[in-house]
Amino acid sequence: APLRASPPLLLLLLLVSAVSAFYLPGIAPVDYEEGSELEVFGNKLTSPINKIPYDYAKVPLCKPDPGAKKKRLNLGQILVGERATLTQYTLKMMVPSKCKTLCEVTVNEKVKKQMQKLVADDYKVRLNLDNMPIVVKGKYPSGEVAYSFGYPIGAPVGSSGKIALFNHLKMTVLYHKPDFSLTDSYLSAGEKPVYRVVGFEVEVASVNHKLAEPGKPFSTCPVESVGLTSDPAVVEVDGKIVFTYDVEYRESVIRWATRWDPLLKAPKHSKQIQLFSISNSFMIALLLAAIVAVILLRTVHQDFARYNRLEDDDEIAEESGWKLVHGDVFRPPSHPGLLCVLYGSGAHILWMFSLTIMFACLGFLSPANRGGLLTALITAWVFTSFVSGYSASRLYSSLGGNNRSFVTLGAGLFFSGVAFIVFFVMNTIIWFKGSSGAVPFFTLILLLFMWFGMSVPLAILGSYVAYKRKPFDWPTRTNNIPREIPPPLYNIPTYVYPLLTGTVPFGVIFMELVFIMSSLWQSQVYYMFGFLFLVFVLLCVTCAEISIVFTYLRLASENYKWWWDSFWYTATLGLYVFIYSGVYYETQTELEFSRHLVSSLLYFGYMSVISLGIGLLS
Repeated sequence: APLRASPPLLLLLLLVSAVSAFYLPGIAPVDYEEGSELEVFGNKLTSPINKIPYDYAKVPLCKPDPGAKKKRLNLGQILVGERATLTQYTLKMMVPSKCKTLCEVTVNEKVKKQMQKLVADDYKVRLNLDNMPIVVKGKYPSGEVAYSFGYPIGAPVGSSGKIALFNHLKMTVLYHKPDFSLTDSYLSAGEKPVYRVVGFEVEVASVNHKLAEPGKPFSTCPVESVGLTSDPAVVEVDGKIVFTYDVEYRESVIRWATRWDPLLKAPKHSKQIQLFSISNSFMIALLLAAIVAVILLRTVHQDFARYNRLEDDDEIAEESGWKLVHGDVFRPPSHPGLLCVLYGSGAHILWMFSLTIMFACLGFLSPANRGGLLTALITAWVFTSFVSGYSASRLYSSLGGNNRSFVTLGAGLFFSGVAFIVFFVMNTIIWFKGSSGAVPFFTLILLLFMWFGMSVPLAILGSYVAYKRKPFDWPTRTNNIPREIPPPLYNIPTYVYPLLTGTVPFGVIFMELVFIMSSLWQSQVYYMFGFLFLVFVLLCVTCAEISIVFTYLRLASENYKWWWDSFWYTATLGLYVFIYSGVYYETQTELEFSRHLVSSLLYFGYMSVISLGIGLLS
């Protein structure tokens, strides 16, 4: 007998097919029929050396037409200087072309100087097709395939001091024929075959195009070689440079849902370094855990056992170490309001980072969702502002503080204020430089609204809730008269210990920090959020263990002023991050302070904010 599908089974099949068509970034695929127009958008010009991006539409190359179509950008894209303006490139799906003329540029003295600067700093042109960036294919020393985002604008010609522009692009559009499900086939019955873009590659050439006869094709076409040809397009005053391009289409086995995977695939040596770093961090955390276990399970447990026996009063009377300060251990520290503000800011950053990395590990912050990571960070910052006000105010009320308004406003304004001041100064500087990284006026208004209209009120609400709650009940009462603190062991100043302890969490995050800084300052893509999550967990565990161990040692030396020290034991991690940023500046970047003053200011300005955030987080 023939099998009949019941209505519930049909419904289940439809639901399964719908689930299989859902991709985590939430971006729907675009199907192109043969001959359909493909839109190429100009993004920006970026450099691994100079940190100032420029708008593609404002560089004297082949500028887009006036009034050209522009894509709507999210907050994260605007903040990193991205733009999306429709270019003059004419591409039609499955219709190859050879040596099509894009435009002709006449070089004057101003254009020549600008091109020389862009070429000297190795600027690369970023274009996008169907949300795929244009890439140059290469290889790592190990032989693995490597991709470089954007193509170089030009190159120096030998030692002559002249430069040549790469005025001919050999574009390759990788496409995939989708394998439709039964439901999709039913819906698309009778339609023409469709194709999906899964890659956008380019090879560049510099060639001095010449006309054989007026009205005829260039005698230099087709362009077979790549790089600098024997007769490159040298930039000379009053000269003319013709820009051309080829387009070819190549079928790929890569599916649309995984089209970003080749671009994000980490080389084997990077994975090995990551694994070694995590193993090293794990061993550090394990060693500290063993020390904590010894302290808690042996020393402290034995001390409490002595108290509970109550057999020998003389023995109990002979108190020493941390037991002598039990009446002072919860005495409020100096400047309790400032400590609570820093504590609340750190708790805020911890929640923000935890939420962001959680969504990143789930795949919602894929690079396919351009600007999504920065947008998620800012959104998480705003909506977790309640945590800063609540954490700071709850601790402050437990310490018996009276200046509640200072703590409430400080929790909502301290770190945000520092970050905004640095951002505003840097934004003003690059605005004068004409960079696309300068944030527009209305975006600044939006950021201010998110800060004062959403973040600060949430912090105030958190403080209000905290003050309404009962303060913490400390396990011991505080004596009226403070106990005298003996001199430190070997007369070592107390500030030395935080400087030493900060090296331990820095060792935990060091390798991951290198990858993140390469992503931030060398135009690389960072997508190893799984490794980052593991390192983040190890960092939290390590910081907690360091605070436990050294706070115990502090109390054991009969010094009850532990509040600020427990903060600084791990907060000095931020200091080491900033110091390393200086080392990274000298060894890994090609910035020269005299020649790249603005980029250097951007680098140290933003690294100071990042270092402060990491210090508060830890």
